[in-house]
Amino acid sequence: MHFECRGMTFTYPEADKPVLENLNFSMAAPGFNAVFGPSGVGKTSFARILAGGSSGPGGNALIYEGISTILYSYNQERLPGWSSTGSHLEKVCPPKNSDLKEELVKIFNVEALLGSRFSQLSMGQQNRMNLIRYLIQDFDLLILDESLANVDEALRETIILAIKEIFPAKLFLYISHNLMEVARFCKEILVLSHPGKNKGAVVVQGQNYKTGYTSDPQAIDRCMLEIMNAV
Repeated sequence: MHFECRGMTFTYPEADKPVLENLNFSMAAPGFNAVFGPSGVGKTSFARILAGGSSGPGGNALIYEGISTILYSYNQERLPGWSSTGSHLEKVCPPKNSDLKEELVKIFNVEALLGSRFSQLSMGQQNRMNLIRYLIQDFDLLILDESLANVDEALRETIILAIKEIFPAKLFLYISHNLMEVARFCKEILVLSHPGKNKGAVVVQGQNYKTGYTSDPQAIDRCMLEIMNAV
């Protein structure tokens, strides 16, 4: 189970320059991995292309092995507003995943929100509820595009560690601007730089912390430095 990118270049219609240029990398699955880079480097464009699979805009440049179902979750995505969030989760949850849904609701600390409409929630609450919607479905690869934005740091860590523990056989791509977070919790970090810098795509090994971890500040600092040098 892995995927790779071979020489992918993508330019938006009528744009003068490509947003992604000649990307080459591979990632093994399973694991909690990340995509990192400065604003405007094309992280969201890249995520959407990946979500399209080999039949999408990436075409033959994307090779997936053992990955058939790809889901894409993003910041400020909306749920239908005509029913409660709890009712929506019930509708989209496969019967075999009902226990999983209950577990995630507790971990994500949204039990008190199940009777509320999506529009009544804060942005952090909306993102947590939306992410549960994807985690209770069947998938091989889940892309989290700033999916935990506006969630406080302690709860975000709890959620990331729980995801890693509950879904050890799945592949995740976590897009975040939080350098320390990706260095601490991710196995592999794909670092994107602006086209024309001749750096391409660099994969950095993260610390891959799991539940019960012991922090190693020096190792984290080395990892963060390697990531920044790759930007």
